[in-house]
Amino acid sequence: MFDSSYDVIVVGAGHAGCEAAAAAANLGSSTLLITMNLQTTGQMSCNPAMGGIAKGQIVREIDALGGYSGIVSDRSAIQYKMLNQSKGPAMWSPRVQSDRSLFSLEWRSLLEKTPNLDFYQDMIVDLIFDKDQILGVVTSLGLKIYSTTVVLTNGTFLNGLIHIGEKNFGGGRAGEKASTGLTAVLEQNGFISGRMKTGTPPRVDGRSLDYSKMLEQPGDLKPSKFSFSDVTKPLSKQLSCHITHTNLEVHDILRSGFDRSPMFNGSIKSTGPRYCPSIEDKIDRFSEKSSHQIFVEPEGWDTVEVYVNGFSTSLPDEIQYKALKQVDGFEKVKFFRPGYAIEYDYFPPTQLFHSLETKRIKNLFFAGQINGTTGYEEAGAQGIMAGINASLKTKNKTPFILGREEAYIGVLIDDLILKGTDEPYRMFTSRAEYRTLLRQDNADDRLTHRSHAIGLASNHRLKKSVEKQKKRTALVSFLQKTSYDLNIANEVLSKNNSDAVKQTDKFAKLLSRPRIKRADLLNFPSVIKFLDQESIKDEVFEQAEIEIKYAGYIEKEKRNAEKLTRLENIKIPKDFNFEILASLSFEAKEKLNLLKPQTLAQASRISGINPSDISVLLVSMGR
Repeated sequence: MFDSSYDVIVVGAGHAGCEAAAAAANLGSSTLLITMNLQTTGQMSCNPAMGGIAKGQIVREIDALGGYSGIVSDRSAIQYKMLNQSKGPAMWSPRVQSDRSLFSLEWRSLLEKTPNLDFYQDMIVDLIFDKDQILGVVTSLGLKIYSTTVVLTNGTFLNGLIHIGEKNFGGGRAGEKASTGLTAVLEQNGFISGRMKTGTPPRVDGRSLDYSKMLEQPGDLKPSKFSFSDVTKPLSKQLSCHITHTNLEVHDILRSGFDRSPMFNGSIKSTGPRYCPSIEDKIDRFSEKSSHQIFVEPEGWDTVEVYVNGFSTSLPDEIQYKALKQVDGFEKVKFFRPGYAIEYDYFPPTQLFHSLETKRIKNLFFAGQINGTTGYEEAGAQGIMAGINASLKTKNKTPFILGREEAYIGVLIDDLILKGTDEPYRMFTSRAEYRTLLRQDNADDRLTHRSHAIGLASNHRLKKSVEKQKKRTALVSFLQKTSYDLNIANEVLSKNNSDAVKQTDKFAKLLSRPRIKRADLLNFPSVIKFLDQESIKDEVFEQAEIEIKYAGYIEKEKRNAEKLTRLENIKIPKDFNFEILASLSFEAKEKLNLLKPQTLAQASRISGINPSDISVLLVSMGR
């Protein structure tokens, strides 16, 4: 089976590995996906949900590129919500609750239908090198499998150590063994590693909960979906989540176990995710708060298992149980399994190029939690980019890089490579300078043509995206050129407590008012006629509304992005000697030599590099 060499080997079948394998295979590369357990392909290790603040934008970007996360999320969704709708459209973020089992099955099904993709179940314990180049992998059974490129997506499995109170044992996930050997191999080849921590809450029996004591959280009345393709449909029925709260009695019980908590007794020395703290961390850091929210999330259509979001913990199991029983609605709770913390190895991502290829070893790529990120979406984003670039490398083609002005994926990778991370990295809208441009609704406009150019996004995807853009442009033009009826306009304005107008004007001017929404324009027969004639869907109408309402902000960000692009176009030679520039500070020389930015824009974003340093570089390059 392994007599011939593969183009790409992907190690690990989590979110990063699945996207990497799919991308490489769909680009025509012979690909092998190898993992310790094929039954957990695409497993949701923690919460049964996809998307959320900034993460929803990432899922849509993966979909726009031709990845599978959006399709899998739609097909396994049990609830859909658009978050942050009370804020501007740059903040709107789609999120779905997922059927955990169905999510994994959908991933397995899609991958098995992907041409050029083979599967194998085994642990990778060694890598095959020729000096500074990867040649393949070695399995625990001693098999040597050769390939042109290798993508490592090991998740939390590298020397994984699970903690529950004073008990700890090796494992990459509950019920699964850790992966050993690779960290030592990489360190022997000059890589620097570190340790990080994450955690997960108890899973409980939904039949033991009293939902009447909780606040119901239904999905959107008119649910949308993640994928821009037409292979999925919005949900026709949904399951509700619920909210309850901890209380002082819960907190006191939890504190009684702090002396046996690996978080506080020194057993865990690694850094956990800042924005997803454990319940013991929350009551310790925010001791003035008398309660914390608990989100009660069903695990699927046909299971009673419930995920207790907000109660991530590594306290002794009996303390977890005793405390949770004091939460409203959990008085008779029964555990399926306790929460736990897990420590694992990662490799600081400053050791990578923007293509996610390692600087030290050619043709070796890292993606996912091995790079210090947290979250399915961040992992999937790195996976698709690593898979694309591993495939392109086999064909000696230019790497596929997304800029910060093009995608949240570009922001994510740029942050990792240039700034590194010493705590699990999570994406937020605030990390993006151009978030008005990087909205969830326009990911296909931004990225599908880029992906089609390298052969990943299909002709059908591109055609659909172009047609959508044409319809939006036509609608915006109509609203900018067509005048409204004065009487109808004043009726609409009056209903919305907005000042009346004395003379007619264009629809775009009317829609620019803060209190006027696109639905208000449906009071005008001329608008309804145009929408029907052009077969314009509401998603296109929504984009046109955003483009008109936020035209000033969008134009300003475009101008700023153009300035960034000019610096991106100024390349720094690979062998450039920063030491000869006397005007550069010692810190600047040290960091430029370490990180080796490829453009002046990248150099400008490195911590410790000042505008004066960029000026020195500009002058030295004849600019």
